[in-house]
Amino acid sequence: MSQTTTIQPEDFLPTRYSLLSRLQNRDDQESWKDFFDTYWRLIYVAALKSGLTESEAQDVVQETIICVAKDIEKFKRDRSLGSFKGWLRNLTRWRIADQLRKRDPATAMLPGELTEENDAGLEKIWTEEWQTNLMVVALERVKRRVKEEHYQIFDLNVIKQLPAREVARLLGVNVALVYLAKHRVLALVRREVRQQRPGLAGPQCAWHLSRR
Repeated sequence: MSQTTTIQPEDFLPTRYSLLSRLQNRDDQESWKDFFDTYWRLIYVAALKSGLTESEAQDVVQETIICVAKDIEKFKRDRSLGSFKGWLRNLTRWRIADQLRKRDPATAMLPGELTEENDAGLEKIWTEEWQTNLMVVALERVKRRVKEEHYQIFDLNVIKQLPAREVARLLGVNVALVYLAKHRVLALVRREVRQQRPGLAGPQCAWHLSRR
Protein backbone atom coordinates (compact mmCIF):
# COMPACT_ATOMS: atom_id res chain seq x y z
CA MET A 1 0.00 0.00 0.00
CA SER A 2 1.28 3.42 -0.90
CA GLN A 3 1.89 6.04 1.74
CA THR A 4 2.00 9.77 1.09
CA THR A 5 4.77 12.11 2.17
CA THR A 6 3.87 15.78 2.13
CA ILE A 7 6.25 18.72 2.33
CA GLN A 8 4.23 21.33 4.20
CA PRO A 9 5.06 25.04 4.53
CA GLU A 10 5.87 24.41 8.20
CA ASP A 11 8.92 22.45 7.01
CA PHE A 12 10.39 25.58 5.41
CA LEU A 13 12.80 28.01 7.06
CA PRO A 14 12.25 31.80 7.18
CA THR A 15 13.46 34.20 4.52
CA ARG A 16 17.08 33.70 3.54
CA TYR A 17 18.09 37.25 4.32
CA SER A 18 21.77 36.33 3.95
CA LEU A 19 21.34 36.26 0.16
CA LEU A 20 19.42 39.53 0.18
CA SER A 21 22.19 41.10 2.24
CA ARG A 22 24.85 39.95 -0.22
CA LEU A 23 22.89 41.50 -3.07
CA GLN A 24 23.68 44.93 -1.64
CA ASN A 25 27.14 44.39 -3.11
CA ARG A 26 26.44 44.86 -6.81
CA ASP A 27 29.86 43.42 -7.66
CA ASP A 28 29.01 40.07 -6.03
CA GLN A 29 28.37 38.28 -9.32
CA GLU A 30 27.92 34.86 -7.73
CA SER A 31 25.11 36.06 -5.46
CA TRP A 32 23.38 37.91 -8.31
CA LYS A 33 23.62 34.80 -10.49
CA ASP A 34 22.12 32.80 -7.62
CA PHE A 35 19.29 35.33 -7.34
CA PHE A 36 18.63 35.43 -11.10
CA ASP A 37 18.67 31.63 -11.43
CA THR A 38 16.19 31.38 -8.55
CA TYR A 39 13.65 34.01 -9.65
CA TRP A 40 13.77 34.67 -13.38
CA ARG A 41 11.38 31.81 -14.20
CA LEU A 42 8.88 32.94 -11.56
CA ILE A 43 8.78 36.49 -12.96
CA TYR A 44 8.67 35.26 -16.56
CA VAL A 45 5.79 32.82 -16.07
CA ALA A 46 3.79 35.33 -14.00
CA ALA A 47 4.18 37.84 -16.85
CA LEU A 48 3.09 35.31 -19.49
CA LYS A 49 0.05 34.28 -17.45
CA SER A 50 -0.86 37.95 -17.10
CA GLY A 51 -1.31 38.11 -20.87
CA LEU A 52 2.09 39.30 -22.09
CA THR A 53 3.98 37.92 -25.08
CA GLU A 54 7.26 36.04 -24.65
CA SER A 55 9.22 39.14 -25.68
CA GLU A 56 7.28 41.36 -23.27
CA ALA A 57 7.74 38.81 -20.47
CA GLN A 58 11.49 38.77 -21.09
CA ASP A 59 11.50 42.56 -20.77
CA VAL A 60 9.60 42.27 -17.48
CA VAL A 61 12.27 39.89 -16.16
CA GLN A 62 15.06 42.26 -17.14
CA GLU A 63 13.37 45.38 -15.77
CA THR A 64 12.32 43.68 -12.53
CA ILE A 65 15.85 42.44 -11.84
CA ILE A 66 17.16 45.96 -12.49
CA CYS A 67 14.62 47.34 -10.00
CA VAL A 68 15.73 44.81 -7.39
CA ALA A 69 19.35 45.85 -7.92
CA LYS A 70 18.45 49.54 -7.50
CA ASP A 71 16.18 49.16 -4.47
CA ILE A 72 17.44 46.16 -2.48
CA GLU A 73 19.06 48.43 0.11
CA LYS A 74 15.79 50.30 0.55
CA PHE A 75 13.94 47.02 1.06
CA LYS A 76 16.44 45.92 3.70
CA ARG A 77 16.06 49.22 5.58
CA ASP A 78 12.28 49.61 5.38
CA ARG A 79 10.44 46.70 7.01
CA SER A 80 7.10 48.37 6.20
CA LEU A 81 7.61 47.13 2.64
CA GLY A 82 6.54 43.69 3.93
CA SER A 83 7.85 40.28 2.92
CA PHE A 84 10.32 39.81 0.11
CA LYS A 85 7.72 37.70 -1.68
CA GLY A 86 5.24 40.60 -1.65
CA TRP A 87 7.85 43.19 -2.55
CA LEU A 88 9.06 41.21 -5.57
CA ARG A 89 5.45 40.65 -6.63
CA ASN A 90 4.80 44.39 -6.57
CA LEU A 91 7.92 45.12 -8.63
CA THR A 92 6.82 42.51 -11.16
CA ARG A 93 3.26 43.87 -11.17
CA TRP A 94 4.47 47.38 -12.00
CA ARG A 95 6.72 46.14 -14.80
CA ILE A 96 3.82 44.15 -16.26
CA ALA A 97 1.74 47.34 -16.18
CA ASP A 98 4.58 49.13 -18.00
CA GLN A 99 4.42 46.60 -20.82
CA LEU A 100 0.63 46.93 -21.10
CA ARG A 101 0.98 50.71 -21.20
CA LYS A 102 3.45 50.46 -24.09
CA ARG A 103 0.83 48.63 -26.17
CA ASP A 104 -1.64 51.51 -25.94
CA PRO A 105 -0.49 54.49 -23.86
CA ALA A 106 -3.86 56.18 -24.20
CA THR A 107 -5.89 53.39 -22.61
CA ALA A 108 -3.48 51.34 -20.50
CA MET A 109 -3.80 51.58 -16.73
CA LEU A 110 -1.11 52.89 -14.43
CA PRO A 111 0.14 50.45 -11.76
CA GLY A 112 -1.99 52.07 -9.08
CA GLU A 113 -5.06 51.89 -11.31
CA LEU A 114 -5.13 48.14 -11.80
CA THR A 115 -8.59 46.78 -11.00
CA GLU A 116 -9.13 44.59 -7.96
CA GLU A 117 -9.97 41.72 -10.31
CA ASN A 118 -6.70 42.06 -12.23
CA ASP A 119 -4.70 42.49 -9.04
CA ALA A 120 -6.35 39.46 -7.43
CA GLY A 121 -5.61 37.46 -10.58
CA LEU A 122 -1.93 38.32 -10.41
CA GLU A 123 -1.84 37.50 -6.70
CA LYS A 124 -3.26 34.04 -7.40
CA ILE A 125 -0.80 33.47 -10.25
CA TRP A 126 2.10 34.69 -8.09
CA THR A 127 1.23 32.42 -5.16
CA GLU A 128 0.89 29.36 -7.37
CA GLU A 129 4.04 30.06 -9.38
CA TRP A 130 6.02 30.92 -6.24
CA GLN A 131 5.60 27.36 -4.96
CA THR A 132 6.15 25.76 -8.37
CA ASN A 133 9.27 27.80 -9.01
CA LEU A 134 10.65 26.95 -5.58
CA MET A 135 10.41 23.24 -6.28
CA VAL A 136 11.74 23.49 -9.86
CA VAL A 137 14.84 25.36 -8.68
CA ALA A 138 15.40 22.90 -5.83
CA LEU A 139 15.14 19.90 -8.16
CA GLU A 140 17.51 21.44 -10.71
CA ARG A 141 20.15 22.12 -8.07
CA VAL A 142 19.89 18.69 -6.50
CA LYS A 143 20.07 17.02 -9.92
CA ARG A 144 23.48 18.61 -10.50
CA ARG A 145 24.78 17.29 -7.16
CA VAL A 146 23.78 13.63 -7.17
CA LYS A 147 24.62 10.60 -9.27
CA GLU A 148 22.68 10.44 -12.50
CA GLU A 149 21.32 6.98 -11.63
CA HIS A 150 20.10 8.16 -8.23
CA TYR A 151 18.25 11.13 -9.69
CA GLN A 152 16.74 8.92 -12.38
CA ILE A 153 15.43 6.61 -9.64
CA PHE A 154 14.00 9.60 -7.77
CA ASP A 155 12.39 10.96 -10.94
CA LEU A 156 10.71 7.66 -11.80
CA ASN A 157 9.66 6.66 -8.29
CA VAL A 158 8.76 10.02 -6.74
CA ILE A 159 7.92 12.46 -9.54
CA LYS A 160 6.48 10.01 -12.07
CA GLN A 161 5.24 7.78 -9.20
CA LEU A 162 6.18 4.40 -10.63
CA PRO A 163 6.26 1.56 -8.05
CA ALA A 164 9.70 0.79 -6.64
CA ARG A 165 9.71 -2.70 -8.15
CA GLU A 166 8.89 -1.29 -11.59
CA VAL A 167 11.71 1.26 -11.29
CA ALA A 168 14.12 -1.49 -10.24
CA ARG A 169 13.10 -3.59 -13.26
CA LEU A 170 13.41 -0.69 -15.73
CA LEU A 171 16.86 0.34 -14.49
CA GLY A 172 18.21 -3.11 -13.72
CA VAL A 173 18.88 -2.39 -10.04
CA ASN A 174 17.64 -3.95 -6.81
CA VAL A 175 14.68 -2.55 -4.91
CA ALA A 176 16.86 -1.68 -1.91
CA LEU A 177 18.83 0.80 -4.06
CA VAL A 178 15.57 2.38 -5.23
CA TYR A 179 14.50 3.07 -1.65
CA LEU A 180 17.96 4.28 -0.64
CA ALA A 181 18.38 6.65 -3.60
CA LYS A 182 14.84 7.97 -3.20
CA HIS A 183 15.29 8.90 0.44
CA ARG A 184 18.74 10.43 -0.08
CA VAL A 185 17.60 12.62 -2.96
CA LEU A 186 14.37 13.57 -1.17
CA ALA A 187 16.38 14.70 1.87
CA LEU A 188 18.54 16.89 -0.38
CA VAL A 189 15.48 18.38 -2.08
CA ARG A 190 13.94 19.27 1.28
CA ARG A 191 17.20 20.84 2.41
CA GLU A 192 17.50 22.82 -0.81
CA VAL A 193 13.94 24.11 -0.46
CA ARG A 194 14.73 25.29 3.07
CA GLN A 195 17.89 27.05 1.93
CA GLN A 196 16.38 28.70 -1.12
CA ARG A 197 13.02 29.67 0.28
CA PRO A 198 12.56 33.46 0.63
CA GLY A 199 9.35 34.81 2.12
CA LEU A 200 6.39 33.11 3.71
CA ALA A 201 4.70 30.24 1.90
CA GLY A 202 0.96 30.25 1.55
CA PRO A 203 -1.14 27.55 3.20
CA GLN A 204 -1.86 26.00 -0.18
CA CYS A 205 1.75 24.85 -0.54
CA ALA A 206 1.94 21.07 -0.32
CA TRP A 207 4.01 18.74 -2.45
CA HIS A 208 2.75 15.14 -2.35
CA LEU A 209 5.34 12.44 -2.87
CA SER A 210 4.43 8.78 -2.88
CA ARG A 211 6.38 6.46 -0.59
CA ARG A 212 5.90 3.02 -2.07
